[in-house]
Amino acid sequence: MKKLGFGAMRLPLSDPENPASIDFEQVEKMVDTFLERGFTYFDTAYPYHKEQSEIAIRKALVSRNPRDSFILADKMPTVRVTCSDDYPRFFEEQLKKCGVDYFDYYLMHNMGKERYAKTAQFGGFDYMRKLKEQGVIRHMGFSFHDEAVLLDRILTENPDVDFVQLQINYLDWESSVVQSRLCYETACRHNKPVIVMEPVKGGTLANLPPSASDVFEKYTAKESCKDNTGIYGSSCSPASYAIRFAASLDNVFMVLSGMSNIEQLMDNTSYMADFKPLTDKEHELLRTICNEINSSIAIPCTNCRYCTENCPKDINTPAYFALYNTDNASRAKSSLYYKRAAYGHGKASECIGCRICEKNCPQHIEIAEWLKKVASAFEV
Repeated sequence: MKKLGFGAMRLPLSDPENPASIDFEQVEKMVDTFLERGFTYFDTAYPYHKEQSEIAIRKALVSRNPRDSFILADKMPTVRVTCSDDYPRFFEEQLKKCGVDYFDYYLMHNMGKERYAKTAQFGGFDYMRKLKEQGVIRHMGFSFHDEAVLLDRILTENPDVDFVQLQINYLDWESSVVQSRLCYETACRHNKPVIVMEPVKGGTLANLPPSASDVFEKYTAKESCKDNTGIYGSSCSPASYAIRFAASLDNVFMVLSGMSNIEQLMDNTSYMADFKPLTDKEHELLRTICNEINSSIAIPCTNCRYCTENCPKDINTPAYFALYNTDNASRAKSSLYYKRAAYGHGKASECIGCRICEKNCPQHIEIAEWLKKVASAFEV
């Protein structure tokens, strides 16, 4: 099994303003190309694309290919579970939406302190054990966005899980908040194989800020990224280094990439078809780039959109944060873009400080406080 997985979290859209408007024709082309190039792992979840991602997987993948030709992972929507009876209800719905009679990998979604407490209370892991015994899931695990101490506790209390899914990328490797390295080392101590999510940190590591991009370009101009015609190969893209960083870790067996167009898919599959781990020199390059990025980004948002799921004011937080991060020099010029992002949504100033979003945020961002700064920057 090749180490690159197709994450169905950022699929191409026919309407960029509507996450549910999946461009099925383009998705089918991407799925076909992915399979043709020898890659088989697909990952979806109940809330992705306003609950349309699983349907997209059925239409573009399941209905058009033999079941044994691909590997499918899905996740229990733990944020919506309010009692034990919700587990079978959601699971049966997921089987139907995906059009399958089993999942190869199944996860408790986004475990953190609060969600794990509820999952333990409602018997979520016991329910997965029953599913595995019945053969309707082949491997059970969980995705995780919290401190390594909690990860150690979950793995200690559930030693029979088959794998864990962690946020790992070179920007978060030494982060005191995300704790990529500490969480990875915890999984290793428990002998649990790791699936990596957010290897490109929501696109941050694919579209480097100017200072970091300059470092990258100078390096690739000198090193072996040029072929014999002097043209950069696709394996020299910034995203390739980020994904290869994660894939180079010994205990990682799969790296997910939320690809949004065929160009991204072609690039990713080009260097992951014959994967080569990072060299010491390349690791040093990424440490330098990391320092440059940390000096220029204000809000570590990955555009996962978990913050929007239960927002009582329907605030378009990821879009506002992206504007704030990418236009530090002249935010006054971004007022038009802010108005467009706010159309049909609550403005940043309408935040009531309930902090529901912060409980859902995998990056542990102080969203309410940052929204005040966004409002000050754009609502003038």
